[in-house]
Amino acid sequence: MAHDNDERFASQEERRSHDRSRLIVDVFFDGKDVTGVASTKDISPGGLYMNTQADIPEGALLLVRIPFRKDVEVVTNAIVVYSNPGRGVGLRFQGLSDEARAVLEREVSDG
Repeated sequence: MAHDNDERFASQEERRSHDRSRLIVDVFFDGKDVTGVASTKDISPGGLYMNTQADIPEGALLLVRIPFRKDVEVVTNAIVVYSNPGRGVGLRFQGLSDEARAVLEREVSDG
């Protein structure tokens, strides 16, 4: 069974259009049936993977707030594209503003 997860993870890696940074920051998330705080495992201007024990299904839409440091944060919608129940979820940002994308690019490259 672990082999199937490895293959699925590899296919996710191949589909990414942005390089991800191993930057670890808190992420506050709010969805229809779930709200909480998680930490990132990796992040890019296209999305992130967050560690959480919350059961969030693929396709769920979340509002995420990512505070990088005082007065620097990104707030955007994200869709769950990969769910590993009890461990975490992969998110793809949706409707990211140019300003938010610039902040993400700067923070990810600095991290």
